[in-house]
Amino acid sequence: MKILMVTSETVPFAKTGGLADAVSALALILKKQGHDVRIVMPRYYKIDRSKLKPIEAPLAVAAGQIETWVKVYESVLPGSEVPVYFIDHEQSFGRDGIYGTKDEPDFHDNPYRSAVLCHGAFQLCRLLGWYPDIMHAHDWFCALIPVLLKHVCRNGYFAHTASVFTIHNLGYQGWYPESSFPALGLDWNFYYGAGLERNGSINLLQSAISCADMITTVSPTYAGEMQSVEGGFGLDGLLRVRSDVVRGVLNGCDLDTWNPKKDKLLPANYDFKNLKNKAVCKAELQKRMGLPVRPEVPLIGIVTRLADQKGIAEVFAPDYGCAYNMCNCMDMQLAVLGSGEKWCENEIRSLQEKLPNLKAYIGYDESLSHLIEAGSDFFLMPSRYEPCGLNQMYSMLYGTLPIVRRTGGLADTVEQYNEATGDGTGFLFDNLTPGAVFDTVGWAVYAYYHKKEHIKKMQVRGMQKDFSWDKSAYGYLSIYSEALMRGCGINTADWK
Repeated sequence: MKILMVTSETVPFAKTGGLADAVSALALILKKQGHDVRIVMPRYYKIDRSKLKPIEAPLAVAAGQIETWVKVYESVLPGSEVPVYFIDHEQSFGRDGIYGTKDEPDFHDNPYRSAVLCHGAFQLCRLLGWYPDIMHAHDWFCALIPVLLKHVCRNGYFAHTASVFTIHNLGYQGWYPESSFPALGLDWNFYYGAGLERNGSINLLQSAISCADMITTVSPTYAGEMQSVEGGFGLDGLLRVRSDVVRGVLNGCDLDTWNPKKDKLLPANYDFKNLKNKAVCKAELQKRMGLPVRPEVPLIGIVTRLADQKGIAEVFAPDYGCAYNMCNCMDMQLAVLGSGEKWCENEIRSLQEKLPNLKAYIGYDESLSHLIEAGSDFFLMPSRYEPCGLNQMYSMLYGTLPIVRRTGGLADTVEQYNEATGDGTGFLFDNLTPGAVFDTVGWAVYAYYHKKEHIKKMQVRGMQKDFSWDKSAYGYLSIYSEALMRGCGINTADWK
């Protein structure tokens, strides 16, 4: 099968979150399974042209109100034969930031930038003489792919191409004023006809949901939550209308990078057969964070964006969050790594001055994130919503028990602790309140001190979980086949 991934970010070239990891990992596993998979993305300012191979023929792209010209560069995903094509357009992508900067969090010309990429993807296929069976677009920035395929390009060479659109986070939709519509390079008939109009504005994500042959998201539970009033961010009604084509496929993990048996960022390695060196990692984490080196005390780790989605208010908000009471009332330690909302960064700094058992690093450090996963006994993720989540998977693989809210991918991956049998892989709660977080952490701390045989059993069980991308890839291949049947009337079972 020929598959073109259209994305705004891909590891290692550009990344703001899990989208970049997911695209590259899925492309790699599909390639290993024998499929012709390629990626197209923007060439941002920080992607060095000198390390890319230029494709000499320029492309004419019908973004905006007049035709514009772009250049294309080529590379591969490191250590693979997966081609990555870069749409080079200085006006659109020759700047810092992928979607915005601190000074301009959401670039005003994002509709035009999105159009350059999406129109460019179709032109690239024409240039290469390579027409995919599936165009797999990711998130709102690439939402025009299913729109263009359904309403403009599904004829001639693209008559046998189907679209799959993956929503990595429904909270980001691409809202822009109606005046931005001409930047998309579409006839005004499509303002309403392709589902772009919403409340007098453009909603790019809505148009993709309206037009895609198949819609996926990154966990089965989140696929249901998106269709609820509480989790639908205003698009739940449309998603319910299109529920017959909505599927949830759980993301996998990069098991080469996240593997305690061979992780080079750890002071000592271990596996589920022998967890002795996990204690070495715990001691090193305590030293690095400035915590007392106490092997007997439960250590809880947090690695997160300090954003509302992650439940930070319930943990850290002044006079409301439970962090102070947890650290003051329980014999435990808390190690925090993250950055984001300034009020939260400042409150964490204040808390660590008051609490000797709470230490934090404000910012991001890759080696420290690995050490927290390995050295902690528990990992706290009280997310308001979590489409998939990866840290809870990393935690289980490293013998660290997640404490999570039962939502999205957290609900799909973490099994509730059974006090009678010791079964399970973590501790879950339902209502996101400071009291619920406090009580669930207290439950985990109690089990640590009084049910050590259960803790060990859960650690070993979690470390043996299969979070590889192989299972996810087979799920996507099934969806690709369904997309071809729905969009083009093609039965892949007849392929030789």
